[in-house]
Amino acid sequence: MSRWQRWDETLGRVEKFFVVLMLSAMILLAFLQIVLRNAFSSGISWGDPLVRYLVLWVGFIGASLATKDGKHIIIEVFSRWFSGHGRRYLKATSHLVSAFICGLLTFAGWTFVQNEAQIGGTTFLNIPAWIPQIIIPVTFALMALRFASRFCAELSMIFKPDSYKEHGNTS
Repeated sequence: MSRWQRWDETLGRVEKFFVVLMLSAMILLAFLQIVLRNAFSSGISWGDPLVRYLVLWVGFIGASLATKDGKHIIIEVFSRWFSGHGRRYLKATSHLVSAFICGLLTFAGWTFVQNEAQIGGTTFLNIPAWIPQIIIPVTFALMALRFASRFCAELSMIFKPDSYKEHGNTS
């Protein structure tokens, strides 16, 4: 197993832990808000905004995990017309394009976060707005790296299929 694969597996475990933690917090906080509103006509002022940001984080980390596991949405319109190396070239191209698009979205997300930091807006509990939004460029960058890794793995399968299989890599 390569250093990248070990790092990616460790990161995947951390991501799964945080998704479970954030989902649990969302459920508990939403339930608490309902009970407080219905039983006591009150609530936690920062509860709803926190739940919205937790949804954002769970969604983006979930997309990153889907990319890691190769379960991201793919369009396979042309794959039925190809077999063997043709299908590998098509997969490699798909991964390269996905990495490029995620790279562009990383740049756009980073620009968005920088603009939010310059504006100086705040969210719940006077936390700067850019802090919870940092998840956008971070996860797109991670997805770009994961797609680029899959692209390299596909190229390796095309040009050196035997050496790739020896190392136990699969795609």
